[in-house]
Amino acid sequence: MALAASTFVFADYWKTIPSDTPVTFVGRSSCIDCHQEQSTLWTGSHHDKAMELATDETVLGNFDDAQIEHDGMVSRMFRDDKRFMIHTEGESGEMQDFEIKYVFGVDPLQQYMVEFDRDASLQPGEVPRLQVLRISWDTHRKRWFYLRPPDVKDKLQPGDPLHWTGIAQRWQTMCADCHSTNLVTNFDTNSNRYHTTFSEMNVSCEACHGPGSMHVELAKSKRLFWDRIHGYGLAKLKGESSEAQLQACAPCHSRRGVLEQGFVAGQKYHDFFNLELLQDETYYHDGQIKDEVYVFGSFTQSKMYHKGVRCTDCHDPHSLKLKHQGNETCTSCHQHPAGKYDVPSHHRHAVGTEAALCVNCHMPGRTYMDVDFRRDHSFRVPRPDMSVDLGTPNACSSCHVKDRIEQVPVEQRESLQEYADWLNAAERGDQWIAGLIRETDKWCADASDKWYGADREKPEHFGHALAALRAGDPAGVQKALAFAMRRDGLTPAIGRATALDNLAARGIDAAAKAGAELIADATEHPMVRAAAVRALSTGNPSNTKRILLPLISDPSRLVRDEATRLLASGGMYQTLSASEQSQVDLALREVKETLMVTADRAGAHMQWAAICEQRGRIAEAIQAYETAIRIEPKMAGPRTNLAALLDDVAQRGDDRARVKAETLRRDELPLLARDANLAPDIAIIQYRYGLALYLSGDLTAALSRLERAVELDPTAQDYQLAVRLLKEKIAGGGND
Repeated sequence: MALAASTFVFADYWKTIPSDTPVTFVGRSSCIDCHQEQSTLWTGSHHDKAMELATDETVLGNFDDAQIEHDGMVSRMFRDDKRFMIHTEGESGEMQDFEIKYVFGVDPLQQYMVEFDRDASLQPGEVPRLQVLRISWDTHRKRWFYLRPPDVKDKLQPGDPLHWTGIAQRWQTMCADCHSTNLVTNFDTNSNRYHTTFSEMNVSCEACHGPGSMHVELAKSKRLFWDRIHGYGLAKLKGESSEAQLQACAPCHSRRGVLEQGFVAGQKYHDFFNLELLQDETYYHDGQIKDEVYVFGSFTQSKMYHKGVRCTDCHDPHSLKLKHQGNETCTSCHQHPAGKYDVPSHHRHAVGTEAALCVNCHMPGRTYMDVDFRRDHSFRVPRPDMSVDLGTPNACSSCHVKDRIEQVPVEQRESLQEYADWLNAAERGDQWIAGLIRETDKWCADASDKWYGADREKPEHFGHALAALRAGDPAGVQKALAFAMRRDGLTPAIGRATALDNLAARGIDAAAKAGAELIADATEHPMVRAAAVRALSTGNPSNTKRILLPLISDPSRLVRDEATRLLASGGMYQTLSASEQSQVDLALREVKETLMVTADRAGAHMQWAAICEQRGRIAEAIQAYETAIRIEPKMAGPRTNLAALLDDVAQRGDDRARVKAETLRRDELPLLARDANLAPDIAIIQYRYGLALYLSGDLTAALSRLERAVELDPTAQDYQLAVRLLKEKIAGGGND
């Protein structure tokens, strides 16, 4: 009998589900019976309330014939029997009634979505184009407000991408994959229609744990053991390494591009996503948040990340709430020795005040979407000394700059409610405000020296290198190279990759050498290796080709993607042998798949058109540019590129191509003018508009825009060359 029992137990253990068994999404209802506690915690959470149908229970806004005025027009929110309605400006510019189909979020604001393009081609369970209204409900102050884009003061016209009916406010392009479970966009480029599907409307169990069919099958089988190969049939998020959990959370809590749809927990983040680096527009030089970057890019800069801290050390994974209140969230770990941190001798402020809260010194934040305050998750020590040197923000000045409000003209005080308002005013050129910030930074730095000693360690930060490099300081090159090559396991990969990218963007030859060395190390972080590939663009083409060709089959999709794009670019592709070109063509299929993940954006088709053009596939390039124009007819860019390509075709005697190129440029000019006027402080936009004005024959206006581009980015050699050549042409009496 013992032998029989042993045989039964062994057979039960040995039995396994075939590895090729497909896993599917089964829905939260399959989880509740066994996981009632987790379901209770999740119910009512931000994940639960991420997206819902508009009903009496879910709509928080006042639709009792309420009104809001903005930009000289009045929008009205009202009920039509059970339907929630809004009377506002539509795509045509006329005031229309629209039904609210879905609500988005619950706190601190709720947004509302309207459905477009529903037709007979839509199958049951498919969702057509959804547009998110800019008129939103402030759930704290119980008021309607108009969510104006940053730095946009004028009325948004219908047809503008930022208008609520435009692509920047489209659910599918901006929101959907992080607010629903198992989302598939299903955009048809031929009909310009969406057939979007999801398994659950909100962020449910399987959004974080992965498809649950195998787990449910194993749980229902009543076997003695979980599967010896597949475990309990879900991603293991509680292991010794924090990476599995972090990479499960990161897709929706990061600012990133998408390499491939279909990510599920347990897979590698960088095989599906391309994390945005520390761009000047989104982060300060030292990596502090500027624009909304959704946490992960900040967190990877922190000591906590490098020491294995994970999201659930602070947040409950199901309710999403903090596990403790106040400083206890931090002192539950930072308690050795007892009383070291949560005492005035450390924080230098009165106990029980806002200034004594750990997060206000180590997690300063900014308000986005007018009402949504979000904290920086890089968990840094305040460095007012760096603010003095680099002009970066610091937590000390974020409070103490407000002590200088009496020195601000009365009419300006109302606009300086938050530290970010002061910073933005200074960035817009307000020298008086900038001076007050500098005085505050110096005062805070002096106070820190007094408290902690002027001779205390002030470690060199990658922010010093990036600031010097971006300012054109020759010393910045060596500093940036040193940080890029620092492989100590503690220097943030996102900072190292950013340093490499900035070096390559400035054509620094040494970037290629550094890139080659970093690429050779297969243990390097994928972000660093991908940036190293891009850095090769500054090196010797024959040597670059030798390094790149093996990388088109690299284990990392992020690295493969960058290597293949570089091999297909410029003159590189033409230097390849027929056999090598075939290898690259094969690898480009994956690149095209990546681009077509966002097939509803013109940029995807423009990038593919450029790749086709560089490989001599002119007809395919023209088709891709035309698709880009059809998908986003109000976008500046694709017409200019197509016109340049048609100019080349026209040189071979095709008069129709010449005429079409002229028409495209004429149609493009007002779009470029719109963008240049809306974004007067973005160098590349001024540069592109300047070139277009030159081609239209308006040399004086062209020179003005090109000089503005140089003023905004004096390190860009292309801008300087364009100004010099145009000045020579004007001086020589050129008129075209």
